[in-house]
Amino acid sequence: MRFLRRSLVGLFLMAATLALLGYAGSVIWGAVQTRMNAEPRTFAQRERVLAVNVVTVTPGVVTPELTVFGEVRSRRTLDLRAAVGGTVVEVAPAFVEGGTVRAGEVLLRIDPVEAEAALARVRTDLQDAEAEQRDATRALALAGDELAAAQAQAALRQQAMERQRDLLARGVGAAAALETAELAASSADQAVLARRQAVAQAETRLDQTETRLARAALSLAEAERALSETVIRAAFDATLAEVTVIPGGRVTSNERIAQLVDPGLLEVAFRVSTSQYATLLDGEGRLLQASVRAELDVSGLNLSADGIISREGATVGTGQTGRLIFAQLDRAPGLRPGDFVTVTVAEPAIDGVALLPATAVGADGGVLVVSEDDRLWLAPVEVLRRQGDNVIARAPDLDGAQVVAERSPLLGAGILVRPIVPGVASAAPEAAEMIPLDPDRRARLVAFVQGSSQMPADAKARLLSELEQETVSAEVVTRLERRMGS
Repeated sequence: MRFLRRSLVGLFLMAATLALLGYAGSVIWGAVQTRMNAEPRTFAQRERVLAVNVVTVTPGVVTPELTVFGEVRSRRTLDLRAAVGGTVVEVAPAFVEGGTVRAGEVLLRIDPVEAEAALARVRTDLQDAEAEQRDATRALALAGDELAAAQAQAALRQQAMERQRDLLARGVGAAAALETAELAASSADQAVLARRQAVAQAETRLDQTETRLARAALSLAEAERALSETVIRAAFDATLAEVTVIPGGRVTSNERIAQLVDPGLLEVAFRVSTSQYATLLDGEGRLLQASVRAELDVSGLNLSADGIISREGATVGTGQTGRLIFAQLDRAPGLRPGDFVTVTVAEPAIDGVALLPATAVGADGGVLVVSEDDRLWLAPVEVLRRQGDNVIARAPDLDGAQVVAERSPLLGAGILVRPIVPGVASAAPEAAEMIPLDPDRRARLVAFVQGSSQMPADAKARLLSELEQETVSAEVVTRLERRMGS
């Protein structure tokens, strides 16, 4: 009996199991058929909106700025050279590299012994010339006296000859006496001629002594100048550079011993391209006296000086291009000749243009404009100048319009955007769309979140907390169902 009872219980359990399996299969088959025959669910697709930075086109007067690099120079630089050679016997305390000197200040002295000896010799020669001049003057006076005496004697001889002629004409004189008187008169005339020649020679000697005296005076002036050149003085207020001598050193004639640089008269020389040079010309082709600013960044400390353009280079130069421009600086504290500075030149102002970021203009020369319905459309602009990270463009039809400040391949005509004005707080984001969930849909979502092994625990807790609410964000539901594959 026990065996029969156990057999019947086993048959009953096996039949119940088979019945449950059949029922489970029927339920699964029905669910599959229902799912396959049901209409697919669709979700509303929203257009993608891109956030873009925009700037407002505001035409007005813009002063373009040309930025180049240049070198600071001194407008007054003088090489100090030794006019005479010799040994340096004295040097001023300020005669060092970087020393500051005043106009007329003695910088150094060269041993004056040789110059003083030469001056003494020249003075002796001058005394000899003066003595010879005095002797020639006295000789000329004596020659004049001798000439006067000879002339007086010749007059007497002439009178005696005339008297003998008169006697001979009256018949009381002799021919021999007349001949003797004529010979005496002729000798007197010859003596006068000799005295005249002596006077001429005395005058010539006097002229030669005057020439010698003038030559000696010139030599004296040269010797005095050579002596004065043994003392070198500063020609103007300046700073010393490239000092090459010390006390006891020997210098040669015309050797450069230092350089005087005036730090108060500075200018900057910079080279611009031909196209940039054309923007600095007026209507008559003359260079504008535009204002410039030279800046030197030294470890975060900005040294700057203002000035105006003064002139341009006469030639381009071998192997060079563009034009060399010189600008006179007003006050340049801290700047020194040789500094490599950044030069900003203010070009003539342009009216009716706008300053836009360079990234706003595409390669096609156009900008993306935000319409009233927040969609983009392409508008052409005329780029006049490029100024650093900005461009100066002429766009009269875009007055007050908003253009995209930074173009990218994702942006184009017709795209919906959300404009963001820099410096202005953006509008509050739109409220998320909330939808109710039926129990079956909520249960599937909860089961998916709980069974996900790749989702962090804090994200699971946050999503489960949202799914427990009566309404859930449509974005969250859509994202979860996409991941479920439904």
